[in-house]
Amino acid sequence: MGSALFYHLTRSGPLQLLPVLLGKSLHAGWRVELRGRDRARQVALDETLWQDEGFLPHGLAGGAHDVRQPVLLTVEGQAAQNAPLCLIALDGAAVSGTECQQLERVCVVFDGNDPGELDRARNQWRELKADGVEMEYWSEADGRWERKL
Repeated sequence: MGSALFYHLTRSGPLQLLPVLLGKSLHAGWRVELRGRDRARQVALDETLWQDEGFLPHGLAGGAHDVRQPVLLTVEGQAAQNAPLCLIALDGAAVSGTECQQLERVCVVFDGNDPGELDRARNQWRELKADGVEMEYWSEADGRWERKL
């Protein structure tokens, strides 16, 4: 059974954290599903990831080579065809307790400055906790990432 790690953004945006999380996941040998809630946002994220200084091989779900993608950008309700071992959820994208049990790692990245995302993350935490998922909470409130107990 994997674990769910919640990343509470307060000083930076997901574009600063994603390359780190994706890089560590790929280094661990995991394929990744990067799940969002909005197709247009995922398309924009796809373009941004190609322009980053480091090379993060990825694809937008719905392409001819989805099954071969190390990182596949999806939206809720869209099945990841790349057999991921890690799920990174953005923008309040849904995550289930079953997924957490089947995957090596689930990362929930949320903007603490957005009241809607903060509420969704709190609800996700409660739901996953009720499902018996092992969880960690990480905060950048002090300017660096710290695991909070």
